[in-house]
Formats: sequence, C-alpha cells, structure tokens
Amino acid sequence: MYEYELHHIRTAELIRQAEHERLVREAVRVRRAARREAANRSAEDGAETEAHTSRRRRHRHPRTA
Repeated sequence: MYEYELHHIRTAELIRQAEHERLVREAVRVRRAARREAANRSAEDGAETEAHTSRRRRHRHPRTA
C-alpha cells in the first residue's frame, strides 16, 4: 500500500510540473507574439529603427599601412 501511495504522489507531482511548464511556454509564446505585433505596428507606422547617435559605426580593425 505504501508503494501505491508513493506512486500517486509522484504522479501528481509530475502532473503539476507538466502543467507549470505548459503555462511557462504559453507565457513565452504570448510575449513573443506581443513583441512581434508591436514591431509590425511600428514598422507600419513608418518608424524606422535608428541608431542612438548620428556617428557612423567604426571598423573593427584599423587599416593596414
């Protein structure tokens, strides 16, 4: 009987863990969809992504002599 109860406890814990993981995946999916929608909206409004400064990006390696 003791092993039967342990089995049920373990099963219930696995079910709770699976439900929690499903909720986490759903939250991540919703956040991604919201970000994607916001990016599409800003692109449609004509707002382009610009750098914070007007300086051009420097080359990583200086020119050789």
